[in-house]
Amino acid sequence: MLKYTKEILTKVSFDAQLFEKELKKAMKLLLPVEINELKRWCYEKFGKLYSSLLNRCFKPVPAN
Repeated sequence: MLKYTKEILTKVSFDAQLFEKELKKAMKLLLPVEINELKRWCYEKFGKLYSSLLNRCFKPVPAN
């Protein structure tokens, strides 16, 4: 699933809204270890283009 997610994100990277939608969808389906790998990969590949979007999507969720 992680490999597929990377392919999709690469294909939709031309559009910020679509990229964010697909990233959020993937984060609901992936395991925590896969999300960590995805986070590293996204910042490496798209960090310059979408840094604020990535920061928003990967920010830690506060515990209740």
